[in-house]
Amino acid sequence: MEEALIKEIVKRVMDRVDYNMTIPIEASARHVHLSQNHMEKLFGKEYKMSKKKDLSQPGQFQYKERVTLIGPKGVIKGVAILGPAREKTQVEISKTDARILGIDPPIRESGKLKDSDSLFIMAGKVVIEAKESVIIAKRHIHMTPRDAEKFAITDKQLVKIRVKSERPIVFEDVLVRVSSRYKLSMHIDFDEANAADYKEGIFGEIILQSISMD
Repeated sequence: MEEALIKEIVKRVMDRVDYNMTIPIEASARHVHLSQNHMEKLFGKEYKMSKKKDLSQPGQFQYKERVTLIGPKGVIKGVAILGPAREKTQVEISKTDARILGIDPPIRESGKLKDSDSLFIMAGKVVIEAKESVIIAKRHIHMTPRDAEKFAITDKQLVKIRVKSERPIVFEDVLVRVSSRYKLSMHIDFDEANAADYKEGIFGEIILQSISMD
């Protein structure tokens, strides 16, 4: 009995985490970043987009308007549009979404769209083709330079993250992106979130640092 109690105490001590060294985790649903040109084609030049809510990253927000994604094998309706407008349209989906649509987008860092997949985007009765626009977003961490100094990490570094949840999991090759414009947060897609039994408020900790991607 005493031995079992000691083991339980030791386990609890070992499980304790320094919350100053943890990273909040957010699950990112499928979404679209439209270029100004595509936004005007879909909704009209005079149309004023309506902001729904701010997102966790400073300066990022979601519009009330939604679009439909159309692929060779299927469609996905009600897809969120995030702002502000980008230079080039980018569609971020999960592997499960890709199978529904019948496409095979690469796993990429945001903004790296060369030779990515294509699909059609519809709003109302208007349909446009978004060429080289679709990726599965590489799991990544946003952090400020101050955060990077605290974690002893540099921009573009790859790390391993242990997710603290009821279904603990370790994610490898997590890209770190450092900028003064960011707020500390790790982003995963819904396939990854389901694997980790994601619930709002979970966090992760760095368990191994790797080399920079550059």
